[in-house]
Amino acid sequence: MARVRGKDTRPELIVRKSAHALGFRFRLHRKDLPGRPDLVFPRLRKAIFVHGCFWHRHSGCSKASMPKTRVDFWRSKFDANVARDARSIAALRTMGWSVCVIWECETSDRRVIARKVRAFLRDRRAA
Repeated sequence: MARVRGKDTRPELIVRKSAHALGFRFRLHRKDLPGRPDLVFPRLRKAIFVHGCFWHRHSGCSKASMPKTRVDFWRSKFDANVARDARSIAALRTMGWSVCVIWECETSDRRVIARKVRAFLRDRRAA
């Protein structure tokens, strides 16, 4: 697990390039916000998390498979990850921030990502 990166992953870079190409400027991994969102748009009070399907348990995704060994360990680890994600998103929303989660499997089509990012950041009511 030491080799698993938390920052600058391929899916995150794809989302960052899409947001930048659309003309949006952002901050990365703000430590003062719950969950340290991957992309933060302070002026808009919006945050984007780019979640890996395996680690954050994207339901219905083939990448969210369960390892065959040490199942109890992995189940508790994944449950803790999901609970932490929910707490972080709830805390951000309580603070008045809008939150969007983009899954790793969604980043395979850059046009879909561009549409999703544009819709989220341009929507004044996004929650």
